[in-house]
Formats: sequence, C-alpha cells, structure tokens
Amino acid sequence: MGQKVHPFGFRLGFNKTWRSRWYSNRDYAKLLHEDLALLQNLKKRFAHAGVSKIETERAVNRLKIDIYTRDPASSSAARAPRSTS
Repeated sequence: MGQKVHPFGFRLGFNKTWRSRWYSNRDYAKLLHEDLALLQNLKKRFAHAGVSKIETERAVNRLKIDIYTRDPASSSAARAPRSTS
C-alpha cells in the first residue's frame, strides 16, 4: 500500500500559504483557542453564504479576517439594510 500525503500540507510553502498567519511567544494557547472559536462562529454564521475559506492574520493589536465566499452578495453584510441619509 502506498503512502498517503495530505494534498494541502504537501503544497504548503510551494504554491499555497498557511490559512492563519501569526506568531506569539506568550499566550499562544489562548490566541489559538480564540482563533478556533472565531472560525467556528463565522462558519456557523455564514453557513448560507458558501464560504470556501477563512484566513486570519494577527499583528500587534490588529486582527484581519479574509472570508472567501462564492459571491459578495451572499454574505449577510452585503444584505444589511443601508441608510438613505
């Protein structure tokens, strides 16, 4: 039987990048659990939007989240009512 290689892990560093980009000397476990809870919440919240990928990036005091959907109009933020003022 041949050896199995995970298709995403095999391509890391060559033509794919990590889905989470951050580093922490301290509080690594806390930040990791925060990221996992955030991803779980976002997947549940945007289940109807056809989310294919969620990427997180942390800087010193910033958190950047990229949500990839099938089309921009399918997210709930795009369907929110807009003020006419």
